[in-house]
Amino acid sequence: MNTQDIIDTAKALVAGDKGLLAMDESNPTCNKRFAALGIPQNEEVRRAYREMIVDTPGLGESISGAILYDETIRQQKKDGTPIVKAIIDAGIIPGIKVDIGAKGMAGHPGEKITEGLDGLHDRLIEYYQMGARFAKWRAVIAIGHGIPGRGCIEANAHALARYASLCQEAGLAPIVEPEVLMDGNHTLHRCFEVTEEVLRTVFNQLYAQGVMLEGMILKPNMVLPGLSCSKQESVDEVADATVNCLKQAVPAAVPGIAFLSGGQSSELASARLNAMNVRFKSRMPWALAFSFARAIQQPALEIWQGKEINVPKAQQALYHRAKCNQAARRGEYNTELEKQIHDITLYKHQT
Repeated sequence: MNTQDIIDTAKALVAGDKGLLAMDESNPTCNKRFAALGIPQNEEVRRAYREMIVDTPGLGESISGAILYDETIRQQKKDGTPIVKAIIDAGIIPGIKVDIGAKGMAGHPGEKITEGLDGLHDRLIEYYQMGARFAKWRAVIAIGHGIPGRGCIEANAHALARYASLCQEAGLAPIVEPEVLMDGNHTLHRCFEVTEEVLRTVFNQLYAQGVMLEGMILKPNMVLPGLSCSKQESVDEVADATVNCLKQAVPAAVPGIAFLSGGQSSELASARLNAMNVRFKSRMPWALAFSFARAIQQPALEIWQGKEINVPKAQQALYHRAKCNQAARRGEYNTELEKQIHDITLYKHQT
């Protein structure tokens, strides 16, 4: 393990005003999104979609790292260039999702445990040799009647810590993702309570497993009311609750926090991240960045529709969303900027 290389990678992922693009959807998840738009669901179309993303002009201006799926890291562009090389050439650090999904947890109805530790050491070595320099593992915590229970929280925290330790042993910086889901009618206060408990447990386990905090990134949910909750707090209230929760549970040694979007709309995810940086950036021990999937990709996917003729406009949309989130990292995002960035993007691609 080269400790300094791992620390340097973690710092680079949240440096300046950049963030991460999560393009690590599993094949079933990717196919589901394709099916909703009438796009064929097969390996070649998935490859074409990934190529469209990594070939987006100027993507490296606002994206520091790209999280890939196992299929993608092994694929090549149509001209034979490995996807990983295209990412590196764009000035972006390649990463890899290494868990194999959340499955129902025995003895815990309504709760899940993420699997994938078996054989992980050898897979991490292979991914490093293929060019990956960081990895990601997602744990899923649902809020509901009587859940989450301690058994579910502790089991997922332990798995996250085991994964993170194995990553660092293999030379990879781990992204630790404990996601408290937005689904449900729970209040913002209840999400705060659960998120704080989950984060405290995760970091206790990270300490126990000897994980070097300077060489990892935390990828948490924002503290939000459930999607079906009757009271939906303002952008500023969400920003305050999220940062106050993180201050209670996340050690200062962690270089950065890269939020997941978790089903938020593109604009709302940007606005909430922006509010955090406006209100707290000068007082935070860690960088507040983004690691968005749908909140960056969805507009581009809807334009692309699986058709090569739509690639330029889809890339414009992807570039636009990435730049909006870059502005949110600086605390400079607003609705007027949305339009300005869009207009500039169109001009750049038309000239």
